Amino acid sequence: MGVPDCIAIDGPAASGKSTIANKLAEKIGYLYFDTGIMYRAVTWMALRHEIPFEDETGVSTLAKNVPIDVKPPSVEDGRDYDIFVEGEDITWKIRLPEVDHNVSVVSVYPGVRAALTAQQRRIGLQGQVVMVGRDIGTVVLPEAELKIYLDASPEERAHRRHQERLERGEKANFEEILENVRRRDKIDSTREVAPLKAAEDAVIINTDNLTIEDVLAEVEKLIDQFKRGK
Repeated sequence: MGVPDCIAIDGPAASGKSTIANKLAEKIGYLYFDTGIMYRAVTWMALRHEIPFEDETGVSTLAKNVPIDVKPPSVEDGRDYDIFVEGEDITWKIRLPEVDHNVSVVSVYPGVRAALTAQQRRIGLQGQVVMVGRDIGTVVLPEAELKIYLDASPEERAHRRHQERLERGEKANFEEILENVRRRDKIDSTREVAPLKAAEDAVIINTDNLTIEDVLAEVEKLIDQFKRGK
């Protein structure tokens, strides 16, 4: 057996899943696809078009019609990819605090999830992809040959997000970030449609006391086990 054709990596915000998925995809020559960027793009678009987040119909319609384009990085500023919406580069704009605060509200809407899940699934079924999100192994790509769920405490995840913003030269308040992480966890894990949870056949890795290299090594062990048919 070779490398799994489709690898799903799920987990809560700032659990390390995007970093690990990106490094893994680069190492094995697969497509790195962070599905969360689509929900962030729709959230940013709602802000741009001044559509109230409580307007489920308006936001869902936007999700169906908005063109989201993901391309290899064209600027060396720490980005992993270029994200374009209607011809505009919004790669860093989708990381704004206003997007952080509202993306979970947007992602709850069934219309939004249906519109974006279809696009994510189409990409995933092409194979040779490492997909990262919150419901890849349970909803988007349940047939993925290897499913991994990365977890970490809210405090550790808030610390990571706090450091990321400081390194980008942004102002950041740890307590506010921690509150937002906990709020987001509650919304993501209790929503009726595709709640955040580990797939029954997923391998759970807690990253609290692990470095990026440690986690990547654990994932590579899982791939080696797959190759050996274990």
